[in-house]
Amino acid sequence: MFCANSSARGRYQPRLLSRPMPRFDDKYYQRFYGAVGVHDHEQIGHLATAVHEMCAWWGVPPTSVLDVGAGLGMWRDWYRTQHPAVRTLSVDISEHACSKWGHEQRDISIWKPSKKFDLVVCHGVLHYLDDSGAENAIVNLAAATRNVIYLELPTAHDLAEVVDPERTDMEVHHRSGDWYRARLNKHFKQAGAGLWVRHGTIPLYELEAASP
Repeated sequence: MFCANSSARGRYQPRLLSRPMPRFDDKYYQRFYGAVGVHDHEQIGHLATAVHEMCAWWGVPPTSVLDVGAGLGMWRDWYRTQHPAVRTLSVDISEHACSKWGHEQRDISIWKPSKKFDLVVCHGVLHYLDDSGAENAIVNLAAATRNVIYLELPTAHDLAEVVDPERTDMEVHHRSGDWYRARLNKHFKQAGAGLWVRHGTIPLYELEAASP
């Protein structure tokens, strides 16, 4: 989980993960989603609205959504409230999160969904996985994506220069943007603002897409 804050600039240097992955238990969610959390339902509502409407603008309004690393289930809850006809599936690796917020327990680094979803949301997940796990997860996410994927994914630069370290889990893998792009570009075209379009689906104007 991460929260942007320009005052964090220069306070951290890129580094490798120094301790085992957190268990994503109640203590974790209290730490990062408590009284002063990373995101709340209102913030996710703004983001989900923007993502959904961009898909509609591109002519592919989501009728099915997969939320990977669903946590508190804020994306799923927004869709159930705002677009109840949209089929949603929320999954998380955390036994605690699945029990408390009603997700299917899945590990995206080894789980390849058997069906595609119009929109896949992967919010703050890949930087928790080791290199092999992240590579496998990208392949599995691509297999699940029919049209668009939304990724929130802080890079080493972001962790050093952008995020608020008091509200962000810094014990993650600090990888470069180039590392992620080299693997994501095999399946997607980067459209900006966290949106990636599956190859062969949505034609983007040259200036809509990120530079190659």
